[in-house]
Amino acid sequence: MFANNVGGIDRILRIVVGIALIAGYFLNPNGAYSWAYWIGVIPLFTGLFGTCPLYRLFGFSTCPVKR
Repeated sequence: MFANNVGGIDRILRIVVGIALIAGYFLNPNGAYSWAYWIGVIPLFTGLFGTCPLYRLFGFSTCPVKR
C-alpha cells in the first residue's frame, strides 16, 4: 500500500508515545486529557504501519538506506 518511511527507533518511539497517551486517557477519562486518546491514535498507527503521511508529504524518511 504505502512504502515504509518510518525507521526502527522512530517506530518504537511513536508506538510508546501513542500507548502512553491512550493509557493516560483511560487512567483519567474525564480529566483535562480527554483529547489524548485521539492524539495518541495517530502516532500509534503510524508506528505500527511504518508509514507517515507527513513524512511522505515533506520527503522525509528515517528508514536506513538500502545498499
